[in-house]
Amino acid sequence: MRKLGGIGLVWAALIGTAFAAHAGTVAYVSCADSPEIDVFSLDEGSGAVALVQRMPVSGTVMPMAISPDHRRLYAGLRSKPYSVSQFDIDRTSGRLSVGATQPLADSMAYLSLDRTGRTLFGASYGGNLISTNRLNAKGAVNPTPVQVIATKPMAHAILADPSNKYVFATNLGGDIILQYRFDAATSRLTPNTPPSVDTAKGAGPRFLVFSPDHRFLYATNELGGTLDVYAFDKAKGTLAPLQTVRVAPDDLAAAPATADLHITPDGRFLFVSERTSNSLAGFRVDKKTGHLTLIGRTPTETQPRGFGIDPQGRYLLAVGQKSDAMTVYAIDHRSGALKPVQHAETGKNPNWIEFLQVGGK
Repeated sequence: MRKLGGIGLVWAALIGTAFAAHAGTVAYVSCADSPEIDVFSLDEGSGAVALVQRMPVSGTVMPMAISPDHRRLYAGLRSKPYSVSQFDIDRTSGRLSVGATQPLADSMAYLSLDRTGRTLFGASYGGNLISTNRLNAKGAVNPTPVQVIATKPMAHAILADPSNKYVFATNLGGDIILQYRFDAATSRLTPNTPPSVDTAKGAGPRFLVFSPDHRFLYATNELGGTLDVYAFDKAKGTLAPLQTVRVAPDDLAAAPATADLHITPDGRFLFVSERTSNSLAGFRVDKKTGHLTLIGRTPTETQPRGFGIDPQGRYLLAVGQKSDAMTVYAIDHRSGALKPVQHAETGKNPNWIEFLQVGGK
């Protein structure tokens, strides 16, 4: 981990003190190879970011999830021993303090929490499995999983629907999205009817996001360079395909590597990262039909595995695994166009971003 010099420590202290006095937004960036979690303040007026804290971690840190009560951050460690580290969040400043680290069933490419904050879901790309672990009232993870479920190859993401009754998990190597019923009281999953929905052959489904009105689900396809739109049946907890759109540029010479996706809080724009072309594809969302129309593609950091949109929907922050840096973009609220605001250094191999609004004194 890199250390700040004397002047850097003074500035970091001043930034942290000033930021703690005012309400604002923080961005957590996991940096796999430093290894650390970088905490940045985000100025909602200008889009400027400033480093608040570098929190060291004990392994290759990648997926993160914030508890529904915004008091804890969970970070998955993908180096042995495979585990999850819990950090307590200072609700005034957003700074992290170290909590417990508990083992997980395998190296998890994705972590998420159910809507009660009592179940931790994991999806293991290398282990071909998904898991559920129970959390106690203080947010501590029980090291003994409730379930470990074998899947088709390369489980990549797992996400509960907004009602907390259903769970979906992508299998990149199986070209399916698994559909489950979820019992929040026991943290157990049971296959829904039908138990899965197929993607196009060779598509490689990766990450998922629901529309803010919960009527649609969007899923990136890593290998196909595409994005699928599904209608979500809230009563049955099942998906129905609606549309497939191209994410990767048409003239891309190498194989695509579509990665992350996020939708603005107002549901008007959706963005997707594509690692081979080092770009962000922007789409306008038809809120009635869920259909997408391409706005354009914006060059960004090298190998943009992860990015995020702030809770106000004003800014998009994208990190590059091979550039060790982050670019802040302002989102035009009329057109959805991205305008670069700031470029900032991060730790090594940044790959995931989580946002949190914090309160002032």
